Amino acid sequence: MNQDFISPINTQTWSNGRHPVRCVRVIQETWDVRTFCFTAESPLLFFFKPGQFVTLELEIAGQMVMRSYTIASAPSVPYSFSITVKRVPGGEVSNWLHDNLNEGDALAVHGPVGNFNCIDFPNDKVLLLSGGVGITPVMSMARWWFDTNADVDIHFVHSARTPKDLVFYRELQHMDSRLNNIHLSLICERTDIGETWSGFKGYLNGSMLALIAPDFMEREVFCCGPTPYMRAVRTLLENSGFPMERYHEESFGATPDDVADDVEEQVREAVEQAEELERTEDRLTVSFQNSDLQVDIMPGETLHSAAAQVGLHIPKACGMGICGTCKVHLIKGEVTMDHNGGITDEDIADGYVLSCCSVPQGNVEVAF
Repeated sequence: MNQDFISPINTQTWSNGRHPVRCVRVIQETWDVRTFCFTAESPLLFFFKPGQFVTLELEIAGQMVMRSYTIASAPSVPYSFSITVKRVPGGEVSNWLHDNLNEGDALAVHGPVGNFNCIDFPNDKVLLLSGGVGITPVMSMARWWFDTNADVDIHFVHSARTPKDLVFYRELQHMDSRLNNIHLSLICERTDIGETWSGFKGYLNGSMLALIAPDFMEREVFCCGPTPYMRAVRTLLENSGFPMERYHEESFGATPDDVADDVEEQVREAVEQAEELERTEDRLTVSFQNSDLQVDIMPGETLHSAAAQVGLHIPKACGMGICGTCKVHLIKGEVTMDHNGGITDEDIADGYVLSCCSVPQGNVEVAF
């Protein structure tokens, strides 16, 4: 490698924001899972907290589409990063990535962000639980501990449908064989015709977990997988009396546990509340400096909603204050921001807010 490329003089450090990157490698992990590796156009150190994610900015069928994916690589290999994506029937973005994103293609990413990470919750004994392609954030954690020779006792328990669906199978075996503080347990729901499997079969349950990690009650638990998988894990741990303050799960894109029974009633109540606000509250003015536009909104509306009312498109992916894509600079006024880790304390101190979850508390001005 050209030494000038990695000179500290011209190498920058990754920070939450928009960055142009290029796909430099595509790896077929399993029959329906691929890893996409990226580097920056200019030298960049991709430092992040293992478990965090990025948001891809893509153009699909002439439309701008934003989608967030966990970083599967570790910051211990800092000059590139990777995401691992499963092809999903009917999945607009995942299928597009598999069919269209090739080595050499350029795109933009936003991030990194996310509260789900192993840096903010240190422990010398951890339990990593993953299902399917949900392995990506905990794999980033395991790779980080492996590469840094961390003094952390790791039980890694991964579940898949069949042996052919095991993502990172050979690498996991390699890590397990190299270090005595990494203990790998793989669970396959079933085997297809012609497949052999000598590991655990079925679904993770209390008896199996107690056999795999008898001291799981003493560990910090990091979990990621399909929503039913994470729900089952939470129930298992709660029934075991596990201290849930030491349980952490990847919440991006998770389906809420409770869905209201009477949607029509909720809509009716929301309409009534809106009408009441219309009668009793003064409207607030949101000004967009760069666009020379302004709009009057009702109390309780977000900056993102205000922008949409005057035809401005602030990019967003999650709408829940997680991905950080919709960050804007608040010039004047105050907002309340109920975010979920998509913005750093440093950005907040510099006056940035997430438009999707920021509600003006008076007249405000935004640089957009």
